[in-house]
Amino acid sequence: MMGMSLSRRSLLAASLSAALLPLAARSADKRPPRILLRSSWQTVNIGDIAHTPGVLALLEKHLPDVEIWLWPSNVDNGVDQILARRFPKVKILKPTEYKSAMTECDFLLHSSGPSLVAEKHVAQWAAETRKPYGVYGITFSSTKPETIELLTNAKFVFFRDGVSLAFAREHGVKCPIMEFGPDGAFATDIRNDAAADAFLKASGLEEGKFLCAIPRYRTTPYWQIHGKEKTATDEKNWKHSQEMKEHDNAPIRKAIEEVLRNTDMKVLVCPEDRSQVALGKEILVDPLPADVKNRVVWRDKYWITDEALSTYLKSAGLFGLEMHSPIMCIGHGVPAIVCRFKQQTSKGTMWRDIGLSDWLFDLDDEAQIPGIVPAIVAMAKDPAAAKAKATKAREFVLKRQKETMEIVGKFARRSA
Repeated sequence: MMGMSLSRRSLLAASLSAALLPLAARSADKRPPRILLRSSWQTVNIGDIAHTPGVLALLEKHLPDVEIWLWPSNVDNGVDQILARRFPKVKILKPTEYKSAMTECDFLLHSSGPSLVAEKHVAQWAAETRKPYGVYGITFSSTKPETIELLTNAKFVFFRDGVSLAFAREHGVKCPIMEFGPDGAFATDIRNDAAADAFLKASGLEEGKFLCAIPRYRTTPYWQIHGKEKTATDEKNWKHSQEMKEHDNAPIRKAIEEVLRNTDMKVLVCPEDRSQVALGKEILVDPLPADVKNRVVWRDKYWITDEALSTYLKSAGLFGLEMHSPIMCIGHGVPAIVCRFKQQTSKGTMWRDIGLSDWLFDLDDEAQIPGIVPAIVAMAKDPAAAKAKATKAREFVLKRQKETMEIVGKFARRSA
């Protein structure tokens, strides 16, 4: 007989097909890796809003094969709609869905923030699911043993400033991957060009011919923003903020005046959080000499991150006492000078980490204050040089984003 019979060949083929069917079905049912992103801390500060779209943009760019579910604390003020438009593939969880998400997701990623903001939920994830987790771009200053243990047991922790990284090492965090990782807000790209263009036109501001300036209190009066009664701590912080208000904001006001006297630039005084709208008028605009005041525009209402970013991108640069507006600027190659103080934690020191030490000033060091005005005026006088400096810092940030996202992707895919 030259070969097996047709019936026997048919029987073997049928048996082989039957054996392969479960494998094919399993392959067809194989879903992509799924990251649960814990983020969106609040919406009364455009920086806290910016963390989420920034990290989402990085995940979208570097991990296109990974599915993202967002576990937010707060997405009111229209932020949920902005996120849904920009990231239509991202599932934004409702409070009733958090529990099931912990079962259905493979990896928990804690987003950028001033600390391990959602520590309670990271601990819950670790205890209940036994699945891996990581932390992306936080400032850290805790000595609590339980917090140190949580970070130690993470697959990776990226700190958004070198001071935090050194602190973690010094205080016993033993995570196998601990590195500098840029704040997620550097990657924020949500925009509202129509609103920004309308505002600039109504305000008489031309692209590339104005700088942005931001005031700040030592401690943000959240009790005021949320319409609550002051606690004893709030009262103490408010008193200190009032005592330091002129000290901290006077160099910014002087810089505004000198920019107006020495260049053809205009200045937009704008807020990063709700408390800074009225503060800007009181401490930066109203005390200016009458002969320069007509070239200053005061933003008289709070705005959301998308309109703010679109406005910053039309400016020649930004300076002031805040952090996340500068972060968003540098993330797009727009010059930004940062003035900081101890109440803001160590986050401002990230300017040293990305190569912008001479655009960073510590208001708690009196010797540094005289350098603020000359640096801002120099930025205004030579926009091309300032732009080149900002672009170089941005290139470093982009490199670190790519490197850190490769690590995120490795663990997310491995855990699926």
